[in-house]
Amino acid sequence: MNSTLDPHEKKFFATPRMPCPYLPGKFERKVFTELWGDDAGRLHDALAAAGFRRSQGVVYRPLCDDCAACVPVRAVAREFHPRKWMRRVVARTAHIEAGERPAIATVEQFRLFRRYLSWRHADGGMMDMDFDDYRFMVEDTPVSTSMVEFREPGGRLVGACLTDAMADGLSMVYSFSRPDLHRLSLGSAIVLWHIRRAAELGLDYVYLGYWIAESEKMAYKARFAPIEALGPEGWVPLRR
Repeated sequence: MNSTLDPHEKKFFATPRMPCPYLPGKFERKVFTELWGDDAGRLHDALAAAGFRRSQGVVYRPLCDDCAACVPVRAVAREFHPRKWMRRVVARTAHIEAGERPAIATVEQFRLFRRYLSWRHADGGMMDMDFDDYRFMVEDTPVSTSMVEFREPGGRLVGACLTDAMADGLSMVYSFSRPDLHRLSLGSAIVLWHIRRAAELGLDYVYLGYWIAESEKMAYKARFAPIEALGPEGWVPLRR
């Protein structure tokens, strides 16, 4: 195997302990490595299959002391059959159109991003991000990345998702939507769109990041069954 594709040949680093943003009283650490070079896409695929997530030119996964609450999960697009509540979400958002765009940041996106953060993550570190920080988050990517925008018929942007294309699926890096339209369940609609899109492309999975059963902000991911979780025995059906 080309050494640039072998995760064991990469240099990995660990972050210091920091307060966990999801579980009060807990502390988090991460292991990470840089993701650059001609084979960045294939290395990203290999590390994503090992539970890593991308942030700009870095991939990381939790390395927490005495805690394994963060579980990598992926929806199985090839076996997906929407449940009744999912069909209702699709019907409520049928007027909203999705468009896949290059990973280029816009002021329109940033304004929506800030509104979303103020609603869902007002106490998080991302609230300190300015437009340049947002632009780096979107555009600083060594892999095949797009920005999927969701718009009403009049053109108003109501949701967006930074999405990586992988050999076996799509990875939802970060999604956000209008707080005042929360009754439409736009967050769920964005996930469902990615599952449908992956199936259309003949891809197997949609990588959803980390499921945390004890965190209200992260526990929702288990609703998009069939879901696989990464554990000691590899990717297996998620059991709650």
